[in-house]
Amino acid sequence: MFVIGLTGSIAMGKTTTARMFAEAGVPVHDADATVHKLYEGEAAGLIEAAFPGSTRNGRVDRAALGKQVVGDQPALRRLEAIVHPLVRNAEQRFLRDAERAGAKVVVLDIPLLFETGGDARVDATVVASAPAEMQRKRVLERGVSPEQLEALLTRQLPDAEKRLRADFVVDSGQGLEHAATQVRQILVAVGSMPIRRK
Repeated sequence: MFVIGLTGSIAMGKTTTARMFAEAGVPVHDADATVHKLYEGEAAGLIEAAFPGSTRNGRVDRAALGKQVVGDQPALRRLEAIVHPLVRNAEQRFLRDAERAGAKVVVLDIPLLFETGGDARVDATVVASAPAEMQRKRVLERGVSPEQLEALLTRQLPDAEKRLRADFVVDSGQGLEHAATQVRQILVAVGSMPIRRK
């Protein structure tokens, strides 16, 4: 089974690209969605123990947690030490289930793929990208402040570096049909690529 790692900075079209892979019949594991589920269940107690006052009614209150970790690297590392292993467990279950179901190709949608070394766990990497001014416009339309955008971008590799490290780039700046064509081309190309993950 061939594993694609999909990533991309905020508002670069990663979610749309993931949906295109899913529409092509490829099973997709969404790391962000997994975190949301963990915050509503399995991880809530562990996070409350590490960050008192960060949960409400058995669920993580993201705003309250954010106040305790944003801008605090040691706190952020403590949070990641709780959440990342749980996300990896969910990812491994997804891969086992997909293999049992006979999937030939799967996608792991991981926002910080390169930053966390996740590219070592996949056979090819795909980066969703768009021009910086388009990214900024999309982010601000979502109600994210310029300061929040800058804080998010400091945690992520620059888009140019991601593009250099990627096996494939989906340019979401040229419209949906162009991006969908690129996704189809990637699926054809990976059919002849070797499995390389560790």
